[in-house]
Amino acid sequence: MARKTVHLVSNAHLDPVWLWTWEEGAAEALSTFRAAADFCEKFDGFIFNHNEAVLYQWVEAYDPDLFQKIRHLVHLKKWHIMGGWFLQPDCNMPCGESFVRQILMGKRYFKKAFNVDVATAANLDPFGHTRGLVQILAKSGYDSYLFCRPDKSEPALPAEDFLWVGFDGSEVMATIVAAHYNSRGGGAAAKVEEWLRKNPGREVSILLWGIGDHGGGPSRADLEALGELIRRTNAVAICHSTPEAYFRELKKKKKLLPKHCHDINPWAVGCYTSMSRVKQKHRRLENDLYLTEKMASAASFQGFFPYPEAELKEAQRDLAFSEFHDILPGSSIPAAEEDSLRLMDHGLEILSRVRAKAFFALASGEPSAEDGEIPIFVYNPHPFRIRGLFECEFQPCELNWEGGFWLPRISRRGRPVPCQPEKEDSNLNIEWRKKAVFEADLEPGRMNRFECRLDRVASRPDPPLRAADGIYLIKTAEYEAAVNSRTGLLDRYRVRGVDFLAENACRPLVMADNADPWGMTLTEFRNLEGVFELMPAEAGSRTSGITAAPVPSVRVVEDGEVRTIIEAVFSYHHSFLFLRYKFPKSGTEFELEVRVHWLEKDRMLKLSIPTPLKNGRYLGQTAYGTQELPANGKEAVAQKWTAVVAEEAGLSLTCINDGTYGSDFADGEMRLSLLRSPAYSCDPAADPMVRQDRYVPRLDQGERAFRFWINAGKAAERLEAVDREALTKNEKPMVLPCFPPGRGPKSRPFIQMSDPSILVTAAKKSEDGRDLIIRIFEPLGRKRSAVLSLPFAAAKTRVRLGPFEIKTLRLNLRTRRFIETDLLERPLRKTR
Repeated sequence: MARKTVHLVSNAHLDPVWLWTWEEGAAEALSTFRAAADFCEKFDGFIFNHNEAVLYQWVEAYDPDLFQKIRHLVHLKKWHIMGGWFLQPDCNMPCGESFVRQILMGKRYFKKAFNVDVATAANLDPFGHTRGLVQILAKSGYDSYLFCRPDKSEPALPAEDFLWVGFDGSEVMATIVAAHYNSRGGGAAAKVEEWLRKNPGREVSILLWGIGDHGGGPSRADLEALGELIRRTNAVAICHSTPEAYFRELKKKKKLLPKHCHDINPWAVGCYTSMSRVKQKHRRLENDLYLTEKMASAASFQGFFPYPEAELKEAQRDLAFSEFHDILPGSSIPAAEEDSLRLMDHGLEILSRVRAKAFFALASGEPSAEDGEIPIFVYNPHPFRIRGLFECEFQPCELNWEGGFWLPRISRRGRPVPCQPEKEDSNLNIEWRKKAVFEADLEPGRMNRFECRLDRVASRPDPPLRAADGIYLIKTAEYEAAVNSRTGLLDRYRVRGVDFLAENACRPLVMADNADPWGMTLTEFRNLEGVFELMPAEAGSRTSGITAAPVPSVRVVEDGEVRTIIEAVFSYHHSFLFLRYKFPKSGTEFELEVRVHWLEKDRMLKLSIPTPLKNGRYLGQTAYGTQELPANGKEAVAQKWTAVVAEEAGLSLTCINDGTYGSDFADGEMRLSLLRSPAYSCDPAADPMVRQDRYVPRLDQGERAFRFWINAGKAAERLEAVDREALTKNEKPMVLPCFPPGRGPKSRPFIQMSDPSILVTAAKKSEDGRDLIIRIFEPLGRKRSAVLSLPFAAAKTRVRLGPFEIKTLRLNLRTRRFIETDLLERPLRKTR
């Protein structure tokens, strides 16, 4: 009989930021790596394991001699590159494409710097793991996954070792490290002995050891004690090892491993909401990166300018770092929060400049403007038509000294487009700046041109809608909505004769919470402490900055040809909130804008969306997939949308967001999690959690804003459209008034897809700089076939996708041939 084996994996978990800033993280990386390298040289058989490319890049930049020593140790197999990612990100909130880039950046770096590939992904500290990771791992060359959280009992994992099955049927071996990733200094041998006592029947084990969180890793005392333990233990083979060696041994019994076909959640559910500014800015940077890549590719591959590879890579690095599992979840200190916001602003500024360059290039061949015309261009980066409302502010050539009001009229190819003026962002006391909102269809993958002219009328149009019997009623051929002027809440949302919301919808709820930003001891936020109430007219006017006669706290602020906007003002204790309902004159989707001035402590703010769909399922978008979410009030995490689905009735209500991740659902009511106000980096182990002798800052104090888009109808139609709609709300078409020079070639459409349900999630230059990479995804869980066209290159191919399949295509523009690749852009097979 073969001896039992324990694989000892020495590591030094090192958070680049957390209770410290990145500079201290870099200093600790240098110290930890120096000590580990010395131990690798001095102790025979010892192997040090470490992941996260960003740490190696810091060593390469700040201590080149140490970096060369590590390269030599890797060559000697005494230092093992673990994990292979750029860093250990949060594993729930980044979108699927962001996970792809984490791996792409990490694996390419380790291949170039150390000539190694990595087969076992390791995310030891993140707070839960989306099921969408499985397909991404399998298509990036991984066969196994190592993690520590959550505890194996919380998500009901079938065993410590199991086969994790993705949405598309992909599989990887997975192991939860039940004994966690750290050991106390001098306590590694005791950890091994305790493990052997508690697991006498386990044939093959993996144990991680080393001082961690702030680095540290192995110590001389630990190595000497482990050496003695290895020498005197005969019944079990204890060896210094690597994750790959452990999984090679586990693979021998792969067919016997149970399967897990779900995500690995929850743990630390407060992290879905803490630090809303970080989450929203991350989403914006994520959206802007993938949007800008598409625009830059469209311009550069048509020869308008060289592809801005260096700029896009720099912004991608900013995004990847911001996804670290103590940044994006909101569990770091105030200095780290500010540093991360600064970092993301850096990426956003880079992308803004690249995007503007691409926009002007793609518009350059358009004809010059006619007299009196203000051209408005809208670039649609997506391969499908988009119908919606678009906002544009522009500047007439001079101030309106003559009086009256300039009314914008918008047309396309001579045909009028529905539009209306709205208040611009500026507050000049003379008319100069203008804002027009118009409804239009955008052609796919190209620049769309509209013509705006200004007509002088006697005065600005007043909002004509008035309340009747205490109700503001919006009624179109497709839907009805009723806002109660006494409560400021939505009492009716009826689509094609079916009610989808109960009374008092959109009520802001204040939930009891605590000072722990992780929410380590919680699984839900259901203890209602209070509600925001409509403010009296005088107080609401004062809060709104209105110095003239008081106005009602529920009022129509815009009403025209394309939409009606109703504003309501609420308060709770020290906080107040502005809720704007934006109801279109066509279609069934309406927008909610929530602007809150939040000064509560240790509380959570939720927005109540009650529906009559009492027995509905709750679904949410996750990384390259759709996840069944709990319907029992437990806090859930999702990405760009959630949905209530009543299967028997065949109905669904969907809610799209632009940077909100937490929610819960029970008894037909969806509650969207907007804000938490715990203390920074506060551990719940202490009682009380925070010092009681001074002011302790709380998260998210001040003004914050949120946006949601709600739609309803037949379930099949809603679920068919919601991924596409969420993508267009997040990667928004770029709108800009622009006077083109009227010279040079006119840009041609970039990418088009015959089936609009198939999403193009990335379009960029290949990593080797030669070809165009296009990533597509089937989001509905059904087999599909469609024609992918690139009119600018006169190239097309038929693509076939399985349920939830990610497919990456590489186009050689010289031959117009498509090659299918894995997520690392390595060829798989040729397609027509």
